[in-house]
Parts: sequence; C-alpha cells; structure tokens
Amino acid sequence: MGVIELKNMEFYAYHGCYAEEQVVGNRFLVTLKLDAPCSKAAETDSIEDAVNYQQVFLVVKEQMEIKSHLLENVAKRILENVMVKFPTVAQAKVKVSKLMPPLGGEVDKVSVTMTMQRSDYEINGKN
Repeated sequence: MGVIELKNMEFYAYHGCYAEEQVVGNRFLVTLKLDAPCSKAAETDSIEDAVNYQQVFLVVKEQMEIKSHLLENVAKRILENVMVKFPTVAQAKVKVSKLMPPLGGEVDKVSVTMTMQRSDYEINGKN
C-alpha cells in the first residue's frame, strides 16, 4: 500500500451559504490523500497499473465546479466520486479550505477534513 497525495490544488469556485458567495466566488485549496496499492505500478512503470492522478485531479475539479452551501458537502462528493472512479483506493482523505472566508474578521482560511474508507463506502450501499 502507498499514499498518493495531491496537495493544495487551487480552484476558484462558488461555495458558500451567503448569496453573494455563490455569485462572486472565492479561492479554495483542496488536498487529497489516497491509500492505494502502488507496488505493481512501481514494478511495471505503467500508468495502467497506477491510480492516475491526472484523472483524480479532474474528479476534484468537476466536484469543485458544482455549487454547494457547505464545504462538508463538497468534501463528501469528492470522496464518493473518488471511490466510484478508482476502485483500488482503500481510503481517501480530503481537506477543502476556503481562503479569506467572509466571517467578519481576518481569517486566513477555514477548512473541513473528511475521510472515507472503502469498507465504509460499500457498507452504506454506495457500491
């Protein structure tokens, strides 16, 4: 088993509870860690035997383009889509951060971190 990490992917998106946030948008950072088998890819040096992290990035990008009120919703959708599209991933952990959130004071970012294991995903009837 290995860990694949896509760190601080930056997106401009329209997530937020306030109507203005869904119109004006904001900058977001997403970090995604995947626990997946890596030994076969290490041996063969073939993308077919690996989790293609370009495709992982595209999954995250697709989910970031869908407006949500809550970061929790965005994080859950990212995790579920990773589980669907990459069946060798045993566990995924995502951190979604909104930069300079409108909280009425100076805050660098607010973040939500969620983890999903393959077994939890399958037990909840999603697979």
